[in-house]
Amino acid sequence: MRLLATIAVKHLLARKRQSLVSLLGIVLGVAFFLTISSLMQGSEKGFIRRLIDNMPHIFVTDTYRNPRLQPVERLYNSKGAIEVRSVKPVTETRGIRGYEQVVDYLRTLPGVEASPMLTGQGVLSFAGKNIAVALDGMIPEDIQDVVTIQEYMISGSISDLIANPNGIVLGEELLRTFSLERGDNVTVTAPTGQVRTAKILGVFRTGRSDFDLNHGFVSLKSMQVLMNRPHRANTIIVKLPDPYRAREIAADLESRFSYKSISWQEASEDIMSTLAIRNIIMYSVVSSVLIVAAFGIYNVISTVVMEKHRDIAILKSMGFLARDIQRIFVIQGFILGIIGSLLGLPLGSTLMYTLMQIEFKPPGSTEPIVMPLDWGWMQFAIASGFALGAALIAAFLPARKGARVQPVDILRGGV
Repeated sequence: MRLLATIAVKHLLARKRQSLVSLLGIVLGVAFFLTISSLMQGSEKGFIRRLIDNMPHIFVTDTYRNPRLQPVERLYNSKGAIEVRSVKPVTETRGIRGYEQVVDYLRTLPGVEASPMLTGQGVLSFAGKNIAVALDGMIPEDIQDVVTIQEYMISGSISDLIANPNGIVLGEELLRTFSLERGDNVTVTAPTGQVRTAKILGVFRTGRSDFDLNHGFVSLKSMQVLMNRPHRANTIIVKLPDPYRAREIAADLESRFSYKSISWQEASEDIMSTLAIRNIIMYSVVSSVLIVAAFGIYNVISTVVMEKHRDIAILKSMGFLARDIQRIFVIQGFILGIIGSLLGLPLGSTLMYTLMQIEFKPPGSTEPIVMPLDWGWMQFAIASGFALGAALIAAFLPARKGARVQPVDILRGGV
């Protein structure tokens, strides 16, 4: 094998300019492949991380995924011609029955955090202005472990609801509309007709204007009074140590308690599908750079095969087998691929580091952001592996042609 490698190196050095151009193509291809794929993967992971961190991993709701079977349907079990029409559910106080038991079960799972919530609509009124908002009734002591709203507080704290359960936490955009500040009072009217005056204990700003304008947080007890649902919660939010187990645990919860459990993957299926298509497009585009570079290797080795017909004939006459000749030219592609990867990875890392130093402000943003890049080893492995694979495939085709050369035809001048 050492002799074959020596011959392969001598062939490459015999055409230094062409070999250098092919090598440069691999180097640039690896560098751009690594940079672009790291940028795209970094942006995707950053988006998913924000998606995962800013929302619970699982929602347990007070609804059922499928309607309950009627007694007549259970009796005949679809064996008869049965049609049930105009079924009206029994009027009841909506909510998750025994939500405390569900929460207690979830907290027995290692690392799992859970908290009940009662969500509903309300109308905030001040100085003749009325704005409908979504209200989340929560347990202030627990909610900080499950959602990240505390990170967006610019004044006050969610914990202030512990000392004053009749208070409310609102978004900065809503307060600006009402010309209110922290410490002022606002009137809250529920669909049940209940009216309460709540003191503004905290202000948050998430950067999403619709959320900051149309959302508010109150204590669970206050929400139960407003909605006239004592001892009720209609949502349980769950945070997991491993977010990617959300679908599995949600299915277990639904089978155990029957209430519809929605994982963050299910709630964001359209986004995940878009990201998958985006990855296919991205890898197709950046791979074309290395494919173009592979044509350079193909061209160099094809030229060497054509020029070295007599050398191939002599080697075969000396006892070299066809597979040995093929290996010589494959080794040439392997050498170009390895050296191209070894030089392309540092160049790509330099480009990545340079991109990370660039700061820019998107329209409407108050703080600069930097390019999100993924420095995981997988990106480096994919870039070098694809480059090496492209180089070997490009070398294999002319190598196979060289291995088929017949020494008798060459030495007699038949070719």
